Amino acid sequence: MRWKKHPAATSWNGRKQSRIMQFPSPLVPARLISRYKRFLFDAELEDGTFITGSCPNTGSMLGLTTPGSRIWLSEHEGAKRKYRHVFELIEADDTTVGVNTAMPNRIAAEAIALGQVSDLGEYTMVKREQNYGRNSRIDLLLTDPLRTTTYVEVKNVHFMRQPGLAEFPDTATARGAKHLEELGDMAEAGYRAVMLFVIQRNDCHRFRICGDLDPVYAKAYHRALARGVEVYALKCRVSPTEIAPAGLIPIDEPGIAALEQFKISIEG
Repeated sequence: MRWKKHPAATSWNGRKQSRIMQFPSPLVPARLISRYKRFLFDAELEDGTFITGSCPNTGSMLGLTTPGSRIWLSEHEGAKRKYRHVFELIEADDTTVGVNTAMPNRIAAEAIALGQVSDLGEYTMVKREQNYGRNSRIDLLLTDPLRTTTYVEVKNVHFMRQPGLAEFPDTATARGAKHLEELGDMAEAGYRAVMLFVIQRNDCHRFRICGDLDPVYAKAYHRALARGVEVYALKCRVSPTEIAPAGLIPIDEPGIAALEQFKISIEG
């Protein structure tokens, strides 16, 4: 799916830009019946029609699959498409949550271009999905003649257990731990390495790593911090008309003692 962009938008060239990312056509409201096989869902449209559609999120979507929930779908035509409807948003915890995992990379690039993520908006060039590490691809590669090349890994976040607190991951992710290790490798090689968590919901004002659901990822996260990886959490403004970056939020850090412990273990 392609976004509509504000007419004032230009290609990313290091200058601050003004964009509004909107869905290209009005989303279709519906009621969720079930989400299954990771990539499929059944729903009832407002006119009573029952449909099966594609769910662009292979994760657990913990807390975001309650039958009867109000959802919004994008609609697509085309002879090559097996399913006409795509699951985009769901109403949960009295807010609107984005579930499409194709969105965070675009949202991240938008936030960086708008100067919302540290000084990353000052870079003049951005490349997407570049090969690096051990058979991996970095989401965003930022370059500039006057700056250190920066590797940016983006993760989608939509899990919340405590009001206002976003958490990642919502299930074990060996792939996510691998990405943290590879970012650490880049940092130790002299590059900048950034992990950016994009929170596709309106109601979160803090972020933390969910160590109880994936202690291996939590350990990899602490190790990455100790190796020099920068970490940011980006809040989004989500509605049935747009998903837009809304600035950084605080991260609950592991603390100095934990970082020192990992630094000692690395040096040892």
